[in-house]
This record gives sequence, structure tokens and C-alpha cells, in this order.
Amino acid sequence: MKTKTVTKLFKKVCLFSLALVSLTTVAQEEEEKKWFDNFSVNGSVDGYFRYNFGAQNDNSTAPATSFANQSGFALGMANLILGYEGEKVGFVADLVFGPRGEDAVFLSDGSSQIVNQLYAYWNVSEKVKFTFGNFNTFLGYEVISPTGNFNYSTSYMFSYGPFSHTGLKADFAINDNWSAMVAVMNPTDYTENNPFDTYIFGAQVGYAADNGSAYLNFRYGNEGEPGLVGPTFQVDLTTGWDLSEKFYLGVNTTYLTTEDQGDADASGFYGVALYPQVKATDNFSIGLRGEYFSVFNGGLVDVVGLDAEGDGSVIAATLTGSYDIGDLTLKPELRLDSTSEDFFSDNDGEATKSLSSFVLGAIYKF
Repeated sequence: MKTKTVTKLFKKVCLFSLALVSLTTVAQEEEEKKWFDNFSVNGSVDGYFRYNFGAQNDNSTAPATSFANQSGFALGMANLILGYEGEKVGFVADLVFGPRGEDAVFLSDGSSQIVNQLYAYWNVSEKVKFTFGNFNTFLGYEVISPTGNFNYSTSYMFSYGPFSHTGLKADFAINDNWSAMVAVMNPTDYTENNPFDTYIFGAQVGYAADNGSAYLNFRYGNEGEPGLVGPTFQVDLTTGWDLSEKFYLGVNTTYLTTEDQGDADASGFYGVALYPQVKATDNFSIGLRGEYFSVFNGGLVDVVGLDAEGDGSVIAATLTGSYDIGDLTLKPELRLDSTSEDFFSDNDGEATKSLSSFVLGAIYKF
């Protein structure tokens, strides 16, 4: 009897030990899996073909907007985004390689030429979040990555608004629909450092619902050497709504003015763009960007034709199709730019006010 009792006790101890080891192993695996899942890797690769109708195709004639402005077959960029999302803290390292990436970080030097975004954040509470570092701008409708835009080519307002900022911003969730943001930043697109000892202040008020959102954005501050360049003020409205299951309408409007340090009037630009889009099938959508963009008092040069007073404008219509083949998206588009003054050149090198072009973009997202 004594031997049987000892044997039973031994079996129970073994079973308990095995169960304990098993539970410990499972707990460790679950813990390791949860820890690993906090990291993310995603990005995209893109390229395009561009052709002018009735104008030279030797890189001498193109809309004066960002990115898709080279002739023939051309490269976009490779975009690699690394992230960590903890319960309270995290980071994003957004790296870009290629012509589109170089244009996006045009004021960076050295190794920073591949850094599109590099920031850390702290979720102080469910309603407050601090972000510190280099982040893409909160102004405007379009973004640097082609995966975030319906049209492959970009608008004038996007091209001459900010691309990125370096600084500190605080986001506030007021309730389920309303949000706010305030920020202090280096002069626009100076992402590595601050060469002017001046700072830009930013703010945003947002409203989001199930079928769309609207954001009113502001920035103010001296963008250059004090005494040589006056303060810049920009107000920007970005909104978009699903008006039905098949039809979406986006709107972007902006106004920017820079004070002159002398006797001249302030200079700047303003514009408005509409983005109606129709989902034809599960894989194919078609959309139009119609934009009016105007420069006053020489606020920008070499962007549109200017008259003797430094005023000029452009109307640009871009019709884009978007066809998904798994993770690959093809975007054929026709674009017409028409300026108030001569700005483009035709096949004979003669000045003209209009340019029509075709672009086929290919974007792979992972």
C-alpha cells in the first residue's frame, strides 16, 4: 500500500510539473508574440510613364508641380516604413529612396536625404498624444506617398504647401468626433535643424464622422532670415465625404501670404481643388481633380506665367483611373494645365498657355 501511494504521488508531481512547464511555455510564446506584433513593416514601390501631347518630351516641358514631371519611363521611389506601437509610446522611421523621395526631402543633406519621417510619440492618455521629431505636414489634401493619393500626379497647392516639419506637436481628442492639434516647429521643410533661430506655430481643428471628415489648418511664423523675410500665414481647409456607396467628394482650399519687409505689398498664393470620385467596380475607380491656383505679387516664380504685376493663375484638370490587381495599382491619367500667361512650350519651342499630357503610374504596396 505504501508503495502504491508513493507511486501515485510521484505521478501527480510529474503531471503537475509537466502542466506547469506547458503553461509557462504557452505564456512565454504569447508574450513573445504580443511583443513581436508591436512592430510593423510596410511601404511601397512606384514608377511611371509620362508623355506630352503637342510639346517636347525631353524633360523641358511639364507642369510645375512635384514628382511626376519627367519624360518617358521614370522612377518614383521605394518607401520603407518601420514602426513600433506600444501601449503608451512608439516610433515611426519612414525612409525613402529614389527621385520622388529626394524631391520630398529637398532641404536635407547627407544621410538625412533618405528620411521622410522620423519621430517618437507618447500617448499621455486616451485624449492626449505628444509627437516629437520629423513628421509630414498636417496641411493639405494630398500626401508624399503615392499610396495616399487618388491622382498619381500632384496638385499645385500640395507642391507649394509644406511637405514636412520637425518639432513638437500635441493632439487632443475632444470627443468621438472633434479633435484639435497645436505645434511648434522649425521653418517649413528644414527637417534636420533650424538655421534661422525662428519657429513656426501650427494648429488644427478637426471633425470626423463615419462618412467623412473636415480639417481646418493654420501655420504662422518666419520661414527665413529675420529682417529679410517677413512672417508667413497660411490657412487651409481639407475635407472629404462619402456622399453614397459609390460617390466620394473631396475639397481642398488654401490661402498663403508672406509679409514684405519693405514697402511692397504682401505676396503669396491661393487655390481651390475638387476631387469627385466614382467607384465603378470592386477593382476600378475613376476620379477628377479640378484645381484653380493663383499667385499674387510674385509670391512664386517659375510656377505659372506672371504678368507685369507678378500675378498669374492656372486651371488644371486631371482625370485618373485607378485599377487594383492585388497589391498592385495602375493609374492611367490625362491632364490639362492652362495658365493665364504664356508658360509652356510647344513642339516648335514657341511659348503657349496650355499643356496636355498622359501619365501611367504603377504602385505596389506592401
